[in-house]
Amino acid sequence: MPINLFPVRVFWEDTDAGGIVYHANYLKFMERARSDLLCQLNFDQNSERTREDGVLFVVASLDIAYRTAAVLGDNLTVHTRVEKIRRASIIFEQNVMRGNELITAGHVRIGVINAVSMQPTAIPDELYNKLQTLSQD
Repeated sequence: MPINLFPVRVFWEDTDAGGIVYHANYLKFMERARSDLLCQLNFDQNSERTREDGVLFVVASLDIAYRTAAVLGDNLTVHTRVEKIRRASIIFEQNVMRGNELITAGHVRIGVINAVSMQPTAIPDELYNKLQTLSQD
């Protein structure tokens, strides 16, 4: 199963006073990794925002398990995999790793909405086909 790898270095701004990554920042790391995957698929999220037929991706639900702490200076990698794809939603499996050590394990369900009406809509065919090739379905 193809996995997208996205490197993250932990900076001071990512941590609490003890130098431990603040829990919500793992979600930011995962968001960046999903955005990077879309960029690699030549999908321009910024231009979609202003198109009448443009689509936006919104987090519908997420499940995350924190296994151990990452700390200031760590080099992490977000492993992103398309777990399941439907016409108007995608489930990503995203694991944050430090080398071979699992830091967090997550599943993020993304809904697709029209950029103008903000109503659910189908993933554009070209992107759907590209994502389908990355899916284990």
